[in-house]
Amino acid sequence: MKKFLYSLIILIILGLIGFFAAAGKIVDGQKNVLVRAEHDIPEEVLHFHDSLLVADWHADNLLWDRNPLVRLEHGHVDVPRLIEGNVAVQVFDAVIKTPKGMNYDSNTGDTDNITLLAMANRWPVRTWSCLYERAIHQSDVLHRAEIQSEGKLRILKTVGELEDHLQRWKDGEEAVGGILAIEGLHALEGQLENLDGLYEAGYRVMGLVHFFDNEVGGSSAGADKGGLTGFGRQVVQRMNELGIIIDLAHASSATISDVLSLSTRPVVVTHTGVRGTHDIVRNLSDDEIRGIAARGGVIGIGFWDGAVGDFRPSSIVRAMRYVADLVGVDHVCLGSDWDGSTTIYFDAANVAVLTGALLKGGFTRDEVRKIMGGNQVAFLRRNFGD
Repeated sequence: MKKFLYSLIILIILGLIGFFAAAGKIVDGQKNVLVRAEHDIPEEVLHFHDSLLVADWHADNLLWDRNPLVRLEHGHVDVPRLIEGNVAVQVFDAVIKTPKGMNYDSNTGDTDNITLLAMANRWPVRTWSCLYERAIHQSDVLHRAEIQSEGKLRILKTVGELEDHLQRWKDGEEAVGGILAIEGLHALEGQLENLDGLYEAGYRVMGLVHFFDNEVGGSSAGADKGGLTGFGRQVVQRMNELGIIIDLAHASSATISDVLSLSTRPVVVTHTGVRGTHDIVRNLSDDEIRGIAARGGVIGIGFWDGAVGDFRPSSIVRAMRYVADLVGVDHVCLGSDWDGSTTIYFDAANVAVLTGALLKGGFTRDEVRKIMGGNQVAFLRRNFGD
């Protein structure tokens, strides 16, 4: 009997070791699919791409069991691939909670996929039950990577740091300027003071909601899809005071309308599609596009099928063309959703594929410069907090 118990205990321990060592990586590999690892990009496109300042509004790689400084053979983004793809500025997003069976139509916040993933990824125990601590931990991951990067990664928190990074990048330094963002202010756990805590942790872009309605407001994929709550209005006002950039990705139409009426600062939609080319509730309507643009906002077009219908570069370009024709090219940006449980045709190292697709789609070289990063940097220069 003792031998049986010892054997059982050993099997349990081995199973736990296997779970903590491999489960997170397995899920990562299954969720973040790269359609093609190698691309035959014309030499003239590569030459032009190397002259661009590339910037992207949304990547979810902090969620996974990875070192951001190590080049991987799976997924979409890490610092080496960003440098290889000539990406000067990348927004790194913290995912806090997602519901089981999540979809674009209707979800509640009653369940959570991230708890088990946090355990599998060996996150600190405090993150297993505390949403706020999950945000703090993902900030810590990026800050540790910055320290270990030997200057290859710089976390940007002020417009002065942004300008310094861009000048050094222009002078030939191979480095990525990272900006911390958060996907869903359920991370506040209903406490307004936690917003200041997230700001102190380095977060400068914050999405109000994700796949479910929360204490701040309604999600496009929520059960009720309402607007800002009373608490949400306090949150928006405090974000304006701190200079935090409001992200309306995943927000319901009512929440978008409320924020545009209340906010004194321009907003961004970091990763989205448009209903004019792919008509789902997750994507922006024409009126929403006009409202965001009229207040000086910008729109990051996603690279995955939920945003643009499929993962072909031509479909990404089609959505970008739609926004440009509707409100002007100055409001169009990259919103990849790299490593966001997405299937994408190219990774960060091969983002020149999109440069070629934009040129092929009829955009001028000056317009491509704006879309590939110029518009995002211009927005940050105007709206990044001091």
